[in-house]
This record gives sequence, structure tokens and C-alpha cells, in this order.
Amino acid sequence: MDNLRKQFAVNGMKIGRLLLVLCCGLGLAGTALAAPPERAASSRTSRALLAEAARADSPELRSEAFLIVDQRSGESLLARNADRVTPIASITKLMTAMVVLDARQPLSEMLTVTEADRDRLRKSSSRLPIGSRLSREDLLRLALMSSENRAASALSRYYPGGERAFVKAMNDKARSIGMTRSRFVEGTGLSADNVATARDLSRLLEAAATYPLIRQFSTDTAHTVALRRGAREFRNTNPLVKDPGWEISLSKTGYIQEAGRCLVMQAWMRGRPVLVVLLDSFGSRTRTADARRLKKWLAGQPWEALVMARKSHAG
Repeated sequence: MDNLRKQFAVNGMKIGRLLLVLCCGLGLAGTALAAPPERAASSRTSRALLAEAARADSPELRSEAFLIVDQRSGESLLARNADRVTPIASITKLMTAMVVLDARQPLSEMLTVTEADRDRLRKSSSRLPIGSRLSREDLLRLALMSSENRAASALSRYYPGGERAFVKAMNDKARSIGMTRSRFVEGTGLSADNVATARDLSRLLEAAATYPLIRQFSTDTAHTVALRRGAREFRNTNPLVKDPGWEISLSKTGYIQEAGRCLVMQAWMRGRPVLVVLLDSFGSRTRTADARRLKKWLAGQPWEALVMARKSHAG
């Protein structure tokens, strides 16, 4: 009889374990373990969202290197070749703008564009004639908004101590904000020796976004200045800034042959600030197409779970 009772007890334990497994499979484990129903449901939802985000296919971005960062959490959402050192072209001008503003020189001071500002390295054209006199503020706006190389060159020439002191200030600033794998040799971005990684450029973006004038000037859609032969309108090199479907707080494009087409932005997506670094795109429209693909992809993701999944994957 004792053996029979023991056998019943063992069988009962086995049946109980089997029922528990079945309950878990049916999503009833929370009830079986006497957990509050709302907590069990929340836990199941979080696990499901996390699994969904972990499985989510990444968008097919065609830039050779990129880094997408959720600025609020600091987590990288997408990355490819993010630590590859590469020329950065006119993305350089964000550093130029910070150094100019840090010097606190009068923005209303009139500066002259001279032969020294002509591009002799690549022989690129400019819509800013030699001899133009513009305020430091206008030159800064044109350098950021329409990527005017002569404007950036003039700004560096008029820096206290001249261009050599300006370049030193650029590299000092880079180190101070954690750009450990970056180097600057001039203020326009025409030199392929201005280099950084996508990760370093996310730090540059975050630092530049703390300057109200950089945010404003880099996202202006157009600006008209008075030149000797009459007024001339300059436009933003990033077409996304005038797209009503985008909320962009900071923007900069860049291109030289060695760097490819580049685009960096601080953009708001689903109410959150996102740092977007797209480097070395092969076509004139690829970088903006990549930005659109990214935005569409993020719109379909469970955001908190996506951040958690990327964090877990990185760990």
C-alpha cells in the first residue's frame, strides 16, 4: 500500500509538471504561478516586443559607413564600419563653426573674401565672388547651409592667430569632445586629410547641436546676401530640410571624391532625437534615400524594445 501511495505521488508530480508546461505554452504561466494578471501580461508583451525587435530586419542602407544613435539613451540602433577612419569632406564645417563661435569674435564684423580663399586644391567653383564683403554671421550661415568653401576659408583666416591657430583649435576641440580618431588640417573639408570615424562624427553632431546658431544656420532652407553685383540667394544642400515630413534640428552634407557623398543630421523621429551619420554614398541622391529608408524602418519598430534589443546585442 505504501508503494502504491508513493507511485500515485510521483505520478501526480509528473502530471503537475506537465500541466505547468502546457500552461506556459498557452500563456497561462503567470496564473499558474499566482502572479498578478496585469504583470504577467506586461511581461509577455515586453518579451514579445524584445524578440520582435531583435529579429527585425535592418533597412538596406547603401552608405559604406553609417551610425544611427538614439540620442536619449545613447544606444546605437544601426551601425556599419562605424570605426573606420575616412575623409569627411564638408562635414568638417561643423567643427569650423564651433571653433568660430567659441572664439566669440563679433558676428557683425565685415570680412573680405580674397584670393587666399580660392580653391586651388580641387579647382571647385563658388557662387561667392572674390572681393565679396560679408559679415562673419553671413559667412558662417553660408558655410553651414550651402557649404560655401570660400566662406569657411575666410572664417579660418580671420581667426585670432590665423589659419595655423585655427587648425590647432579644431583638433583641440575634437579631443575635448571625445573624437579620438579624428584629425583636421584645414577648415573647409576640401582636403582628404580631414578624417574621422562615424562614431566620432556622432560626438561632433551631439556637440554641435548645443550651439543654437549652428542648429539654425544649418537648417535654413535659403538665405540671400548682398553682393557687389546685386543680391544672391543661396540654398541648403540638404533637400530634406524643406520636406514637411521631416523635423531636422541640425544638418550638414559633404562631398569630395575620396569621401563620397556624406550626410549627418540630428533629426526627430517618433518624438525622439536621433543622430544620423551616413558616409561614403556613391550617388548624389543615395544619402537622402538612405535617410528616407531609415526613417521608414524606424517608424515600424517598437522603439523601447528596439533600444533594449540593440543594447542587449551590443552587450
